[in-house]
Amino acid sequence: MTIDELRERIKAKKAEATFAAQASLDSVSLEEARAKHWSRTEQQSFSKLLSTLPAADRREAGQLFNDLKKHVDGAFESSRQRWADGERTTASATQSLDLTMPARQRWIGAPHPVTVVIDEIVAIFRELGFTVALGPESESEWYNFGALNFPADHPAMDAHDTLYLGEGALLRTHTSPVQVRTLQRHAPPIRILAPGTVFRRDPFDASHAPAFAQLEGLAIDEGISFVDLKATLTLFARRFFGETTRTRFRPSFFPFTEPSAEMDVECQLCAGKGCSACKGSGWMEIMGSGMVHPSVLEAAGLDSERYTGWAFGMGPGRIAMLRYGIPDIRLLYDSDVRFLQQVAE
Repeated sequence: MTIDELRERIKAKKAEATFAAQASLDSVSLEEARAKHWSRTEQQSFSKLLSTLPAADRREAGQLFNDLKKHVDGAFESSRQRWADGERTTASATQSLDLTMPARQRWIGAPHPVTVVIDEIVAIFRELGFTVALGPESESEWYNFGALNFPADHPAMDAHDTLYLGEGALLRTHTSPVQVRTLQRHAPPIRILAPGTVFRRDPFDASHAPAFAQLEGLAIDEGISFVDLKATLTLFARRFFGETTRTRFRPSFFPFTEPSAEMDVECQLCAGKGCSACKGSGWMEIMGSGMVHPSVLEAAGLDSERYTGWAFGMGPGRIAMLRYGIPDIRLLYDSDVRFLQQVAE
């Protein structure tokens, strides 16, 4: 072997052993790489090569071998130190980890309080023979106002109260259009609930929202009177709020009912004694109601001399606030799952 050939072999071994040291994945694979690429036998074979060279080249060959040994030993030592530090860090972290601690609770979801209220109201009225009817959220002016006996100059039809989508189209301001559509499609007797989202140009504050849930009811048949209205809604209130809950009806006005009444229940927060929530009255309004106006029946194609009926409308969000003691309606729109978890519990 010549000195030039030795130089090439040493250069190749240096690159090979250094790469093997740096490519190791842990301390075990590092020792395996050392045994394969830089064992004692491997080093002895290089030493024996030096004796085969001419005397004039042996000095240079010795320096080349010492440089190879220093370089490869340094590469393996550097990798060994790197893996030793990493394993010490891992061991320390493992020792500080309390494996007996319980796992983090998994969030699996909970029904929204408004959904809970709607489902409970529907269940109560279903026992009384009511079914659920749905309709589009985008409505025409006729279904939203005209068919419900709103006069052409009613303030609710102004752009500052209603969200218009274009010529003659708007986002419904109540679910009453569902009642009209049902009357057009089905002959009495009719008993329906119409839950859904409605939209108004209301400010987003503690008691108002521009989009909120509403639930309306409608009963149409021959011989229905205001007595049936009061009896049914009083039964509902006592089923929902408790058997001892007191109710009252106050005269009111709505274009689509005549006579009309607001229904109040005894304040659930103060048991009728008077508090800030009920403004000291001991009563809280939960819905508007009344006998369906003959004009609404005629607009739907029914004989108002033959059929009568009653209707009501309530905000499940307001009732949820009353049920769960929620002081601000904006909490119902909060995405913080901790709020829903609290209600679910």
